Amino acid sequence: MQLGASSNPPHVYLLLTTFRVDAESTRLTYQAAFAEAARASCPVTIVASIVEMSDQRTIKSLFEESGTPQHVRLILVRIQGSGKRDALAAGFRAISHTSPPPGSLTAVLDGDTIIAPKTIERCAPFFVLNPKLGALTTDEDNISVTRSRLYREWYHLRFAQRHILMSSMALSGRVLTLTGRLSMFRTELVTAPSFIAQVENDFIEHWRLGRFRFLTGDDKSTWHWLLQRGWQMAYIPDVRILTIEQPPHPNFFIGATKLLTRWSGNTIRTNARARRVPASTIGPFVWWALIDQRLSKWTSLFGLTLATLGAIVAGIQILYFYIFWIGLTRLMQTFMLLSARSHISALHPFLIYFNQIYGSLIKVYVASHMDRQKWTRQDTALRDMRAGLARTFRRISSGYVVATSVMTLVVGAGFVVGAFGDADLHRVVSYVGRGVH
Repeated sequence: MQLGASSNPPHVYLLLTTFRVDAESTRLTYQAAFAEAARASCPVTIVASIVEMSDQRTIKSLFEESGTPQHVRLILVRIQGSGKRDALAAGFRAISHTSPPPGSLTAVLDGDTIIAPKTIERCAPFFVLNPKLGALTTDEDNISVTRSRLYREWYHLRFAQRHILMSSMALSGRVLTLTGRLSMFRTELVTAPSFIAQVENDFIEHWRLGRFRFLTGDDKSTWHWLLQRGWQMAYIPDVRILTIEQPPHPNFFIGATKLLTRWSGNTIRTNARARRVPASTIGPFVWWALIDQRLSKWTSLFGLTLATLGAIVAGIQILYFYIFWIGLTRLMQTFMLLSARSHISALHPFLIYFNQIYGSLIKVYVASHMDRQKWTRQDTALRDMRAGLARTFRRISSGYVVATSVMTLVVGAGFVVGAFGDADLHRVVSYVGRGVH
């Protein structure tokens, strides 16, 4: 459908947050942003929320060299290096101070995101077509700066899987996250005081861990704010931005652990409160997807545990069959990725299984340690300010929850495969009965 000039918003804001990004990535990011602003058919204000003076000089120099037309404006916002949440909040306030006209749009980008040409032109009409649309996000692919093939294929795999999942979820009128790499909002939403407050100082109350702030996961905070208020969200599969991926550690296992811990923690910390939003507000499919997030961390582990105990009880042939089944199904999943990308790798079946098993182990740990948070790029962690006894209780109880969860998994799988005879069952029941009395 061709909407013509009627799809042009009165104003577009591009908010970029930059901290400790290398000079070349900064150059590519801002050159792409300035070029996209120049292509737009409406006034564009680029807001750069930064920390260091060197970034300010670089961005101003790139803006002057770009020769952008009159309808493009640059605003620089300097903050302390206290995290991305503060940078976003400062940027949103700077936008609100410009008195944005009704109907304007704001795109939020990371400082290592290269916006695709005509992103504004191709995304803005969706807000005109759907007055209930509060935000949208787009497809992603990566430019990996590492020489490690394992890292590169892991990133390609994750983005391909993300594309399939987001395309499916968006059919429900919602998505499960508004990716911080690039999301576009109605400006009247991101300048709302409650929206800015949730981004800047989001927190949850946990029955065991108490109240603690969200250090990471700003995209989950913006998503939850919209979800609570019934706004619809969209995924634009044919607009693809590029992200410059810089692994947090040269060793793949260490780097993947850090990233999986951060990503899983963001999801788990938001899941419980998102499930409290009525299904009538968010829709039954999204509500079930949130339930599935809680269950899925156990499914892969349950299969592996069953196969291992089955091999002990019934013979090693069970394990051979499990390995064959894993190889066959993960190979099929790899070929299914061709529906999202033109490139697959022989490493993908192994990486899919790695993500499922090791990712599930990390989720089990993080689910009991939700207060453990740390920035990947920035040396900032959430500090436990409680007194010694309360802090000790937190740590011991978290370890107890993990141990209990794993033991329940093993015992449950053991009963399924018949690892416990009648005598074993009688002893377990007697032991539990003595404990109760």
